[in-house]
Amino acid sequence: MNPAVLALEDGTVFEGSSFGAPVERTGEVVFNTAITGYQEVFTDPSYSGQIVVLTYPQIGNYGSNEGDNEAAKPHIEGLVVREFSPLSSNWRADETAQQFLSNSGVPVISGIDTRRLVRHLRSRGVMRGVLWAASSSDQRTDPQALVERARRSPSMSGLDLATRVSTAHRYDWNQGVVHCSPSDRESAAAEIRHHVVAYDFGIKRNILRRLVHSGCRVTVVPAGTTAEDVIALKPDGVFLSNGPGDPEPLTYPAQQIGKLIGKVPIFGICLGHQILGLALGGKTYKLKFGHRGANHPVLNQVTGRVEITSHNHGFAVDADSLNLNELEITHTNLNDETLEGFRHRNHPVFCVQYHPEAAPGPHDSHYLFDDFVKLMDQPA
Repeated sequence: MNPAVLALEDGTVFEGSSFGAPVERTGEVVFNTAITGYQEVFTDPSYSGQIVVLTYPQIGNYGSNEGDNEAAKPHIEGLVVREFSPLSSNWRADETAQQFLSNSGVPVISGIDTRRLVRHLRSRGVMRGVLWAASSSDQRTDPQALVERARRSPSMSGLDLATRVSTAHRYDWNQGVVHCSPSDRESAAAEIRHHVVAYDFGIKRNILRRLVHSGCRVTVVPAGTTAEDVIALKPDGVFLSNGPGDPEPLTYPAQQIGKLIGKVPIFGICLGHQILGLALGGKTYKLKFGHRGANHPVLNQVTGRVEITSHNHGFAVDADSLNLNELEITHTNLNDETLEGFRHRNHPVFCVQYHPEAAPGPHDSHYLFDDFVKLMDQPA
């Protein structure tokens, strides 16, 4: 196997074997604890600018297929795994995971102690890194030089990546949820009766599918779209998507969303939740190592029920910065008590930090899409 090296900004170096593309990439090194759903992780635009460590020990064994893509291409900067399978065994697979990442220019390092690496990131916090993958077995690099390059790379704090991954042009989306197995327990798709304008800050395809499944015709617009242009499309509701990077630099989108509050129902997920918090006068902050996985327990403060949820975020809204005379906290993370959702007391506006579209992840929170439709059902 060809060699590969992962170097962290604190001087820690891991050496392993190269899969994927023989290139060098920099990014924030983060970890995800999901057992399945690696292709959804690869293609989630929220991972732009990040080198992802997957804690599940074997990755790639069920290959990749077009139906599981959350975007047109992978958005991770690099992949770190304990064992990477060059073979795939699944009836849905179009190609191996290795081919999928190689064709997209994504490097992979395999054969390292991912448990040690994750414990290191959990105690020290996520940090900048460089993943170098060789093109031949005799190619070598200076690990200390990689460490220096990691230290010179941009920090995630203050970085606007949403604008980079957003669509350049408006488009319509009409594909609903696709059943991949006869065993799928899924309700019938609702009749299309509402028009939703979705801001693309790095939107996942399964969010769009869920909106259509719940009865929405969707128009996707770029991150910089003005409130006036949104209103001109005559939407019944506005959706604010997930996305990568620090929400704090997104002052212009926050200003535009602020103009829409009270004029149309609004639903936000992940970065959309954070932008809505900024639009309502709140503040955001960076988490030590973030929430990334498919089994995070969240308490629904309204119903008292615990939802098992899918997460992917490194920033959070500061609950203490919100005006609770105007807003109501609806969801709280049971691992660290961070804010997971809120709603407006006077306007049809709500949001959650986690991912109810379940790609990958459990289905406990699918009801949120129906809640959005119910808001749009109400007379203006």
